[in-house]
Amino acid sequence: MRALTYHAPGDVRCTTVPDPSLPDGLGAVVRVTLAGVCGSDLHIYAGHGFSDDIGYCVGHEAVGEVVETGPDVRRFAVGDRVLLPASVGCAWCAACASGHVVACEHRREPWKEYCYGMSHRLPGCQAELVAVPHAEVNLVRVPDTVSDEAAVLLTDNAPTAWYGARRARIQPGENVAVIGLGPVGQLAVQSAFAMGAARVLVVEPVAHRRAVALARGAEPVDADNPKAHLKELTGGDGVDAVVEAVGADATIALAVSAVRPAGRVSVVGVSQNDAFPFRMQAAQTKELEFCIGLCSAQRELPALLALTAAGRLDPAALVTHRLGLAEGARAYALLAERADGVGKVLLDPTR
Repeated sequence: MRALTYHAPGDVRCTTVPDPSLPDGLGAVVRVTLAGVCGSDLHIYAGHGFSDDIGYCVGHEAVGEVVETGPDVRRFAVGDRVLLPASVGCAWCAACASGHVVACEHRREPWKEYCYGMSHRLPGCQAELVAVPHAEVNLVRVPDTVSDEAAVLLTDNAPTAWYGARRARIQPGENVAVIGLGPVGQLAVQSAFAMGAARVLVVEPVAHRRAVALARGAEPVDADNPKAHLKELTGGDGVDAVVEAVGADATIALAVSAVRPAGRVSVVGVSQNDAFPFRMQAAQTKELEFCIGLCSAQRELPALLALTAAGRLDPAALVTHRLGLAEGARAYALLAERADGVGKVLLDPTR
């Protein structure tokens, strides 16, 4: 089959790799109909990945059709239309049974990664076919009322945004800031309004990204002096809650400084800094609530599927480019360059 594979920084290629087979009796094989390129894929693309492997299939966002199931799979059958949550768990432990799959108790299994497309251990889904371990936990049936485009966003971007907003405990009538307006940040804006935020203030230096959020009712913050402008927009108090969707030291520090006393910060941007300089004394004096984590998509999907089907959330509105799998290198370059007008990039494995 054809798949996008990582070879070196800036070098993602469409190559031919062996077709996947069933992992075991609990697994499934899915024919991918659409795959997404995620902002976190750019860590791998830039050479700051989570493995020293090369030649492995990348990607962790996909929707498709089940083409094979193991004999122990009961909830899914050949022909089912499904999405693959980016978080990967097992079928056995209590954490996964509760939907908290990032805390899976069986991480030492040979296949185990918490996400597809990070190494040869669990190949990714920017491919024509993908093997799914523990299918009953790691597949979700897609209702007819949800499009393939929306379903791809529901594999990772929308759950991460909703998780970030939920952990920020956004309440009706509050002022909320969202820092970073890639797809996760854009969906955090939608999530905040769905949770009842009165105002959503957005920090983003890229003009076309700001424009998308402003069309949803958000208010812009001066990207050159965001801390001062956020204070000005809130009468000097600071916002009630912040969702940080970048993961850079500067934006996390901005989030901490932007909230009012007893405010709440929720970080979902991917940080790879093991020594972030957190100002503990200032946070304690401010009575700050700070949370950071990785999303278990399975836990968030029941609410998100219902909200999307009802039109309360519109993940598909973020899709700007739909390219063939053969154009995978171009897709990564467009996203990495933040090219004008680029939002969510999807890959069609039939092309």
